[in-house]
Amino acid sequence: MKKISRRQFLYCSAAVLSTTMPFRPFWPLTGTDSEASRFFDIRGKIFKGDAPAKLWKWSHEGLFYTKLKENRVACGICPNRCVLAPGDLSVCRSKVNIDGTLYSLAYGNPCSVHVDPIEKKPLFHFKPKSRAFSLAATGCNFRCLNCQNWEISQVKPWQVRHVELFPPEVVIEAKRAGAKSIAYTYSEPTTFFEYMIDIARMVRENGLYNLWISNGYINRKPLLELCKVLDAANVNLKAYSDVVYRKLNGGRLEPVLNTFKTLHEQGVHFEVTNLVVPGYVDDTDMAKRMCGWILKNLGPDYPLHFLRFFPRYKLDRLSPTPISTLTRFRELAMHEGIRYVYVGNVPGHEGNNTYCHNCRKLLVERKGYLIPIYNLAGNKCKFCNTVIPGVWV
Repeated sequence: MKKISRRQFLYCSAAVLSTTMPFRPFWPLTGTDSEASRFFDIRGKIFKGDAPAKLWKWSHEGLFYTKLKENRVACGICPNRCVLAPGDLSVCRSKVNIDGTLYSLAYGNPCSVHVDPIEKKPLFHFKPKSRAFSLAATGCNFRCLNCQNWEISQVKPWQVRHVELFPPEVVIEAKRAGAKSIAYTYSEPTTFFEYMIDIARMVRENGLYNLWISNGYINRKPLLELCKVLDAANVNLKAYSDVVYRKLNGGRLEPVLNTFKTLHEQGVHFEVTNLVVPGYVDDTDMAKRMCGWILKNLGPDYPLHFLRFFPRYKLDRLSPTPISTLTRFRELAMHEGIRYVYVGNVPGHEGNNTYCHNCRKLLVERKGYLIPIYNLAGNKCKFCNTVIPGVWV
């Protein structure tokens, strides 16, 4: 495989800024695990079999873990709470127990780096028109049948090409790219928590913003630590059903609901995404109950995005979500009392736009990731002076 410089990696990554296609990672190492192992064997015989025999350059001791008897460790980052014997990998494939110490294998080695419009996250009520320096390392604590980025989320760190980019360098490159924020995204950033939190602390010191684009499957203690340096989040509420969560995503509903409560309690701006997967999430009663929970526990002002599903990964047999279903869900949510409800992955739909919840006039028109019409004065509607929830300036 041809080696590339960090500068080439970032240049190629930024080249996708204008694309509207679903994200595709750069240079995943295709083939069998043994082929992946041979790739790194050439560079020092680090990996043997399913887990590393010793640490590599991009290792970092884990946070929020407990040492147990017989050199076992318990990871406390997410509700999976993996208990690992020496040599074991975590469910997210990003952590390993080596001689009784938990290490992250995803620190300073992102496998994808882009410069994105913030609207792509999607974040519609936070710093519109700004750019986000977006990065991902491998791994996920879910096993979603419909994963859009399975080539990086469902693999081990040594199975993809990556660039070396430690936290101080992330800040340098983000500023050089003219980005106002750093987005931890694409795979599941909770799985590279140690890398993310160190970047986030440096980002805050340098006057930039931190964005967490996540499935929300994280324990309260690490989330509280992240909230100290977090400016905004988009959390994917996969379904308002524990049964569907277990079947479709390999997780549970309650920890995600607790994440929303914590973000709300800590005053972090966040937006909710619901991918409407046909046959799993397109139940009207489920959507109504989800809206009821949001209103009761979070209030009416957090934006809710209903996204159109496209066939991917293990659900490639399904059809895309009918646009009529998304329109119906948007109308239902607004009728229930949620003030800002959007339709995603449907260019040209009126649900892409922001309308004042008081006078109903158009505030922000979105054409893809472009904003041709913008009718806010600071954080207020230009027409009726109503304060619009979000972080606009």
